[in-house]
Amino acid sequence: MTDSIASKPTIVRLVAADAPAYRCLMMRAYAEEPDAYTTTAEERAAEPEGWWVRRIADPAGASAAWGARVGDDLVGSVALEFSRKPRTAHDALLLGMYVRPESRGSGAAQALVQACIDHCVARGSIRHLKLTVTDGNAAAIRLYESAGFATWGVEPGAILVAGTLRAKRHMWRPIA
Repeated sequence: MTDSIASKPTIVRLVAADAPAYRCLMMRAYAEEPDAYTTTAEERAAEPEGWWVRRIADPAGASAAWGARVGDDLVGSVALEFSRKPRTAHDALLLGMYVRPESRGSGAAQALVQACIDHCVARGSIRHLKLTVTDGNAAAIRLYESAGFATWGVEPGAILVAGTLRAKRHMWRPIA
């Protein structure tokens, strides 16, 4: 990808109308990066449209998502989930991070993570932002560490991908 202004992604908050493009992008993510997600492409393909809408724009405020756009093309996305339980409502979960390979290196991933951090700060009640990443995914771990995340544990054999058990690294960062 070139560094031209035309190829620089714009970060936008996704809305219900973005659900079809978001679903298409994430189905590509599940197919291309199966060890990055705890859910399979087959499981997500079975989800109704309403599930995708709730993931990116839950009317109850339990989730939110951002997209990286180059023109009208959605090239990356990330979502947040918020707990509805009073004792865990201070935590948010970053999930579903994906940037298409041809858009990597454009700053999209960093900007998407920052959008999540900024939203948690603005929300006011969030104290911790958490995520999991498949252990061994060095690029993702570097991305999250550069955004202030630290590893607090590694869960051995957390997911089974193509007959191989893979560990998940649990990471968190405080929200000021």
